[in-house]
Amino acid sequence: MGQFLVDERPHPELVEGPGPLHRPRAFGPVRSEMTDFIQNTVDGIMIGSRYSLLAIGFTLIFGIMRRLNLSYGPSIMLGVFTGTFLFVQYQAGWFVVAVATLLGAVLAGIYVERLCFWAIRQGAALASMVSSFAIWMQLEELTTLVFPSRTYAFPPLTSAMPFEVAGINIQASYLIMFGFAVAIMVALNFVLYRTRFGLAVRAVSENPLAARFMGVGTGRVTFLAFALASAIGGVAGYLIAANEQLVTPLFGLWATFKGMIAMMLGGMGSVPGAILGGFLLGVVERHATWYLGIEYRDIAAYGLLFAFLVLRPGGLLGQRLAERERLALRRV
Repeated sequence: MGQFLVDERPHPELVEGPGPLHRPRAFGPVRSEMTDFIQNTVDGIMIGSRYSLLAIGFTLIFGIMRRLNLSYGPSIMLGVFTGTFLFVQYQAGWFVVAVATLLGAVLAGIYVERLCFWAIRQGAALASMVSSFAIWMQLEELTTLVFPSRTYAFPPLTSAMPFEVAGINIQASYLIMFGFAVAIMVALNFVLYRTRFGLAVRAVSENPLAARFMGVGTGRVTFLAFALASAIGGVAGYLIAANEQLVTPLFGLWATFKGMIAMMLGGMGSVPGAILGGFLLGVVERHATWYLGIEYRDIAAYGLLFAFLVLRPGGLLGQRLAERERLALRRV
């Protein structure tokens, strides 16, 4: 799989020499193993916040609405390239780029929902999934044709320099993403469990037919849920691209894999689980990069996913939901 992230800017510098490829060197004269472990754990949580932002949108669509939308990542990519176009062609400021990215992702998400889910009957889950995969290919091909170069510049998220807290180096841009991930989790939990719209979303998720008999407009709820998930994806796409200051056509593929892995680690249907799953994925990848080398980063991520699927298929916080579905299948 191609990598969207060319340089994750770890706290140490990369040096040549013996040991794993790209193994980092610590700042300062001497750092203890424990300090390195803590530093890498903090870095993993900060980096994992971008996975958490992607996983929240996947959780809303896959875990709560029970829709297999494989084109969610490419929809975010289209929004990111909309902002990139304005920045590269017209030198637009960060606010215009952010708004364009958000609107582009929302419009792409609505396009997918209208074409793959609204136009296909409720029970045809496989047809919806396959059609969303076809739209994924369509959006990726469209982006490649319009933006033929491999990489494009993106305005930076912040110009603040990394700072140190108790001997631990923290990047300001990752801290901003961490704050957004937690804030979106809190806001989305409030919407789902404290508003009438959230009640309607959960009713449609549990039993669409019963929700329709109770007067819930299932089509409208699904449309709004897709728009909300796409808006969250637009925020995630802008923050990730602004942090890296570049975008490539591989962003959609990268976002799809990382977001889905984080969602499954946290537990499908659990918004807090999506946050924790992203943090866990980031920590595992960071430690794998430090101790084994960067070439083992993705191997460690997929190995972690395999272990969860075998030992804890419900994820960190979705085990109760998985057990309930298993018992429901037994009753049937």
